Amino acid sequence: MSLRVSEKSSLSNWRKNMTDWAVSFKGMFNWRNKEVIYPTKEKKKSAAITKKEAPQKPVDLFEKCYNFTRADDVKAAGLYPYFRAIEENEGPVVQIEGRKIIMAGSNNYLGLTAHPKVKEAAIKAVEKYGTGCSGSRYLTGTLDLHNEFESRMAKFMGKEACLLFSTGYQTAQGILPTLVQRGEYIVTDKDNHASIVAGVVMAKGMSADFVRYKHNEMNDLERVIKRLPLEAGKLIVTDGVFSTSGNIVDLPNLVTIAKKYNARILVDDAHAVGVIGKGGRGTASYFNLVDEVDLTFGTFSKTFASLGGFVVGAERIINYLKHHSSALIFSASPTPASVAAAIAALEILEAEPERIDKLIANANYMRKGFKKAGFKIIDGKTAIIPVIIGDDMLAFQLWKELFDNGVFVNVFISPGVPPGLQMMRTSYMATHEKEHLDQILDTFIKAGKKFGLVA
Repeated sequence: MSLRVSEKSSLSNWRKNMTDWAVSFKGMFNWRNKEVIYPTKEKKKSAAITKKEAPQKPVDLFEKCYNFTRADDVKAAGLYPYFRAIEENEGPVVQIEGRKIIMAGSNNYLGLTAHPKVKEAAIKAVEKYGTGCSGSRYLTGTLDLHNEFESRMAKFMGKEACLLFSTGYQTAQGILPTLVQRGEYIVTDKDNHASIVAGVVMAKGMSADFVRYKHNEMNDLERVIKRLPLEAGKLIVTDGVFSTSGNIVDLPNLVTIAKKYNARILVDDAHAVGVIGKGGRGTASYFNLVDEVDLTFGTFSKTFASLGGFVVGAERIINYLKHHSSALIFSASPTPASVAAAIAALEILEAEPERIDKLIANANYMRKGFKKAGFKIIDGKTAIIPVIIGDDMLAFQLWKELFDNGVFVNVFISPGVPPGLQMMRTSYMATHEKEHLDQILDTFIKAGKKFGLVA
């Protein structure tokens, strides 16, 4: 999740406990400043003395689990918004708890998860190949379906080659530790997605170095990168469309800086492919910089209505990843049904680019409606529209009001977002019709007036 946090309220501590996994840095990762803290010799010495003098007592590994009750507290208040089970999914409308709910929080941007051709492709794949591959791509897990998707996706994205991974989240972990090694640097936006953060942590654990720059601020990127050795290998990694805010990276200036300081570029287009760029080809296409971006990776789980991940780039780079990436070599390959569904979704995207126009028109309609009603939003040009609430408890209350009145959105509180930016993260589909959008707006306006967010 992007836009990570600096402070935390007592209510949001339960959320922090779910997201603080990245302290696998052995306590050296400071979420407050988003930097690595290297203890001084004095601190190490003091800690050693304290440890020696302090009485020792056994610690139960699971104690933290039994002490974690924040989620239970929110559930008891009737405001818990997470892990709601969807019983039926028609795309823009789902069934939850026996009720029809308009979905305004899905990343199913082109509305293809319920498309007959996509479902039919998945069913036929199961009938032909079975339910799984029972092996990694490296050994017994490669199907002709995998090769077909890789060939077609590389061509679609204007690159020489493509490589599939089992999940989008896993893809960053397959790329970053493999390409960036001892004496080399990852240069990463502070608001990059959690999958990139995990990849950076893994690369750091394998002796690579990394630095961060302020979110989408190219002056700060240059300030950071110019301090690194010019002769060292460097990889700038960024979201193309940032998943929480919907902002688009300033790719033209990023490319200029990369060339100036001998850096390569990796773009995460999970929320960009199928949304922006020529025919939905993503961020590099949007800026006419396809040849300037070395690697682009993404996921099946948004536009491609399935589960899996991919990376596209030069054949020699993809070939290296194919033979060195642990995340690929030691994971079971994507299932036949998931790859067949993604191929069908790609075919629909290529044949019906007007779906992208409908998607953006729907999002623009909602932006205009939210602004007219007086809501504070993060403006943009993608399918994501965050509606700023500014308080944890108020965000939970508003979410419940919307849900009770037939609209499902995603609530983001601190530390998932900085204090003051607690939000309803709304997102839209090409398959939303005007009556869906009007009902979402009407429900937001009524709830906003109830809680004093709009007049």
